[in-house]
Amino acid sequence: MYNFNKYKGIGILAVCLAVAGCKVPAITKLGENKPMPGVYNNNADTTNIATLQWRDFFTDANLVNLIDTALKNNQELMSTLQEIEVAKSDIGIRQGALSPTVGLRGGAGLEKAGRYTSQGAGDASTDITPGREVPDPLADYRIAAYADWEVDIWKKLHNAKKAAVARYLSSVEGRNFVVTNLISEIANAYYELQSLDTQLAIVRQSIEVQKNALAIVKVQKEAARVTELAVQKFQAEILDSQELEYETLQKIRETENDLNLLLGRYPQEIVRSKNDFLTLTPAAVHTGIPSQLLANRPDVKKAELDLVAAKLDVKVARAEFYPSFNISAALGFQAFKPSYLFKYPGSLIYSVAGEIAAPLINRAGIRAEFNSANARQLQALYNYQKVILNAYMEVNTQMYAIDNLEKRYSLKSQQADALIKSVDISNKLFKAARADYFEVLMTQRDALATRLELVETKKAQLTAVNTIYRNLGGGWR
Repeated sequence: MYNFNKYKGIGILAVCLAVAGCKVPAITKLGENKPMPGVYNNNADTTNIATLQWRDFFTDANLVNLIDTALKNNQELMSTLQEIEVAKSDIGIRQGALSPTVGLRGGAGLEKAGRYTSQGAGDASTDITPGREVPDPLADYRIAAYADWEVDIWKKLHNAKKAAVARYLSSVEGRNFVVTNLISEIANAYYELQSLDTQLAIVRQSIEVQKNALAIVKVQKEAARVTELAVQKFQAEILDSQELEYETLQKIRETENDLNLLLGRYPQEIVRSKNDFLTLTPAAVHTGIPSQLLANRPDVKKAELDLVAAKLDVKVARAEFYPSFNISAALGFQAFKPSYLFKYPGSLIYSVAGEIAAPLINRAGIRAEFNSANARQLQALYNYQKVILNAYMEVNTQMYAIDNLEKRYSLKSQQADALIKSVDISNKLFKAARADYFEVLMTQRDALATRLELVETKKAQLTAVNTIYRNLGGGWR
């Protein structure tokens, strides 16, 4: 009889497994990624500036101090660090699910069974000690240790833990990506401030030149060589330059405030280098090879880890179609009087049970969760492919920008030199009555505009190099 019941139980278990395993959806197979180009624009040099730490890449001591301050105070970065802690805690949650749950329970109760019930009749006829009946109503005191454990047959819990680990590592890369962008933003704002300082100096120099020209025009008017129209034209030009001066001062204040916001502090003056901005030399660029983006760029590594986690989520969701096996056990003492509670073996209680549960009917919810996990997996794949493509395009575009900006700066520098000389020449010709005042005005205006454009081009050069350093995956180390 015992053997029959044993084989009967095994048979029921086999049927449950077979039924539960029927029509389990297949995991979507992901397509192969398209290979990345081997080089950037026929450049096979494997040296990569992204491997430089940002302290080695940025040599301005004031800029380094600003970056240090931001890494300590920036609110977005601090928020990202908390996301890492959340992901780290999730690993602990998943790890806990793999181990048995052990606890201690205690309680007390009171029960009155009817005399003409099976329990009441049984209690009335039971003598715990000679000549003494069971108390009525019946108290119940108990204390016991218990344990519950889900046996991870299908690796569902292990895969959930692996997914949590992948998401934790993804959050770390997310933090690195925030650091990279933060450093880049600070450097760009710093170059913006330096360029505005230089532009302000140029505008003020131009105002002085224009005032000198106005003085000459007034002398010429007294000599009846020009009219009041020339005087008013030069005066208007000075007023226009003074307006540009205050506009530049406002831009400086706005940029300082933007930079202070990145540093996580209230408005204050930004300490910066006062060296000639136009003499700054952009760092040499070594792009390496495209495949290095996979190792250096935090957003690429984050997308890859998100894809790994999404694949594991699909396996976890698929395991929900299979039976789960739980083991529970308890050991303790129970009695109707506190004085009997620890009487051994009379008050000893224990239990051991195994339970298998499988979804057989109405599995629509499980199927929906599986389909959702599959869709998220494909979404993670497409995002990974997009991030890689975007990374390559950013580097490719910026390389052309650096090359073209270098040529533009050379031409603009020659143009500025020619116009600066032409201002002096036009003043001399005007004094000699060989040029009219309009030629002097236009020459001064063109010289000012070109010098300001030259500063903008230098800033664009420095920003482009900083940007490609970030695009290659530098700055987070």
